[in-house]
Amino acid sequence: MSAANQPVDKGHHPKQPVILITGCSTGIGRDCAVALQQRGWRVFASARQAADVDSLKRAGLADALLLDVNDDASIQAAVDAILHQTQGRIDALFNNAGFGQPGALEDLPRQALREQFETNLFGAHALTQAVLPAMRAQGHGRIIQHSSVLGFISLPWRGAYNASKYALEGLTDTLRQELHGSGIEAVLIQTGPVSSQFRANGWLKFKHWVNVDNSVHRTAYQAVIERLESQGEMPFTLSGQAVARKLIHAVESAHPKARYHVTVPTHLFKALKRLLPTRWLDALIRRING
Repeated sequence: MSAANQPVDKGHHPKQPVILITGCSTGIGRDCAVALQQRGWRVFASARQAADVDSLKRAGLADALLLDVNDDASIQAAVDAILHQTQGRIDALFNNAGFGQPGALEDLPRQALREQFETNLFGAHALTQAVLPAMRAQGHGRIIQHSSVLGFISLPWRGAYNASKYALEGLTDTLRQELHGSGIEAVLIQTGPVSSQFRANGWLKFKHWVNVDNSVHRTAYQAVIERLESQGEMPFTLSGQAVARKLIHAVESAHPKARYHVTVPTHLFKALKRLLPTRWLDALIRRING
């Protein structure tokens, strides 16, 4: 499926590989879309807002389109449009869209968790279902899921996000088993701190759902708020290009890994979870979180 040696044809050669990427308005999604297009892929970069789609097109991503992963009709319309333009071809899907809902679990109402799962899990599932018939018909494809270090390590005040990414990991592991022999691979990319609008978006969600003054966690929330309001980068933060490099391997390698780790914390916590008893790991995490 490698596109590295294929000439870029602005008329869209029928053999040009096709990828759909969600959540491309900023950050990781946009960086990945640009990187794949530079390698000769036909990239359908998607965003929820028309203004963001226009921005993507001005940036040279001519096939950018509207897609709201929380809306089944929007998902189907986008996939139908792509398949119509590509004569039924779609080689890869990168389920990148997502956000993090900060807050202690006892402070988050059911609706906050519903919104978290709707975007981070159910949207990815619905999009995967929408593209699989075309991938099965052509006999190959790649489903790439954007997971996180918090898909296998749980940190306090991030329970909703933890739960959604743990669920995405389980869904993808099952999907990989069920797709065995079909020519379609299901792959996870587990990121740590990467430059994006993640904290800014999380801060808006925190203010919307969490009543700090009435919470038993109000003292601990001061550190949470400082982190969400901070303009500086966390230690070991990488750019979206680091994710793009893993995505390129995931979609172009003949034998992709089941999981790709991005950033030092992801590699470190993967090793620590394997080596430490659960209680020891809990103690370490509490120490890191102050």
